[in-house]
Amino acid sequence: MESMNINPLLVCASPRESLNSHHPLVCAPIECETIEEMASSIVKAKSEGANIVELCIDSLSSIQISHLHNLINFRTLPAIVSLREQSQSSMIKKTKSKATVLEVLRVAMELEVEFIEVDYELASDICIFQYKIENPNSKFIVSRYINGGKAPSAEILGDLIAEMQFTGADVIKLKIDVNYITDLVPIFRMLTHCQIPLIAVAVGSRGLICQLLGPKFGGFLVYGSLEGKPIPGLPTLLSLKNVYKLENVNADTKVFGLVSNPVGHSKGPILHNPAFRHAGYNGIYVPMLVDDVKEFFKTYTSHDFAGFSVGIPHKEAAINCCDEVHPLAKSIGAVNTIIRRPTDGKLIGYNTDCEASITAIEDAMRGRKYVNGKDTEASPLAGKVFVLVGAGGAGRALAYGAKSRGARVVIFNRNFERAQALAHAVSGEALPYEELDRFCPQNNMILANASCIGMEPKSNESPIAKGALKAYEVVFDCVYTPRKTRLLQEAAEAGAIVVSGVEMFIRQALGQFRLFTDGLAPEAFMRKLILEQF
Repeated sequence: MESMNINPLLVCASPRESLNSHHPLVCAPIECETIEEMASSIVKAKSEGANIVELCIDSLSSIQISHLHNLINFRTLPAIVSLREQSQSSMIKKTKSKATVLEVLRVAMELEVEFIEVDYELASDICIFQYKIENPNSKFIVSRYINGGKAPSAEILGDLIAEMQFTGADVIKLKIDVNYITDLVPIFRMLTHCQIPLIAVAVGSRGLICQLLGPKFGGFLVYGSLEGKPIPGLPTLLSLKNVYKLENVNADTKVFGLVSNPVGHSKGPILHNPAFRHAGYNGIYVPMLVDDVKEFFKTYTSHDFAGFSVGIPHKEAAINCCDEVHPLAKSIGAVNTIIRRPTDGKLIGYNTDCEASITAIEDAMRGRKYVNGKDTEASPLAGKVFVLVGAGGAGRALAYGAKSRGARVVIFNRNFERAQALAHAVSGEALPYEELDRFCPQNNMILANASCIGMEPKSNESPIAKGALKAYEVVFDCVYTPRKTRLLQEAAEAGAIVVSGVEMFIRQALGQFRLFTDGLAPEAFMRKLILEQF
């Protein structure tokens, strides 16, 4: 391979000018086996919203200096050139000689690349100060990878940063393995107080908000992955560009998010973030993958974290994390929304699931659209047999809502003791889950699935046999990913009125948004947005 062809029409006249015109910096790490793939990935990164790329030279199967010259000279975005003796690439592990690393460093400086990233170990061996005197147009990023064991405290991180500053670094980069979302708090503290530009990368899916909240806490840049090449812990470039729009995030931005596990299915960010912007509210909504909800709320005590949606499986446990609980949520025994009261920082719990789900079912039965959650007519649920699958947080909301409308509530749950406890609370009836397919005391019953059965990625599942659905007038599914679950498809084929979890999602989100912003939600905007996205 003697030459590398790069389309000159794609060349940016001045990558450095492009660098200066954006804030915050959004960086795409480029890991490829060949220079040609790397060049095309730069073009792709630019189209997806990156304004700088990290060229991970250690991912290349071989390094030819002449081709590296071409890549840097004809890049279409500003760049960080990084090369390590021992590759951290997600591809096949490769080892480079120190001589090769230094040669790449020399070429990068000769071509005045915007940033050169070197490991702390190498930076300690060479004189960065001398390099900077000879080549003042390239800035040095000194990086350190902290992996294994317990995540470091803010004090330990502070000591590491101080050591790294002595190398002459212009920017410090810490790449840290995190096991829990609570491991991120010391990182946010360092981003806020560090006196030198700092890049923090939290490795793993629980570290996602480290990038999304980087601009709020003062991070030098954030990383985003190319579409089709997911990297755990990194948002996609397209989501940063279209959903989060980090250019609007600053130190005063209030943080909201979904506390759940799993969290990847959530459509909350594509609803709340545009709605914040539409309403002129300085907020950001992010997915928060939480394992221990009690520890999460014990750790995230800052007023910056102003409100939370609470999802599976934390809706019941989260009620014990609140300082105060709304009477409806207290009677249900589950919260799906928590607000940090600005005056004293206390956590106040609410449940917007109950009215959202019940009014969605009622309005479908009446054949009319939802109007402000208000209804003066008698509920069409009165006197109906209301069959509920699931006894978790969403199930409790449905059970209490159906009971309040005068329905006879019958609960099926794989954990029969949980079904019995909920049935006792609403004066209903609990039956073994295995009897669900045979349960048919009358026709025109109502079925509500409040379990996660049928949720992506297991969308081929249904909580009930198709043949049993003929006994139901209405079938409601809390699951909204996918929008048309197998349960709803089969119920429609059986002639039932079907109510998607999307409708419940919209309604509960409207209630949450009002609590988040202490004002009215842009209902028409939010409804249109969600229906377009699902």
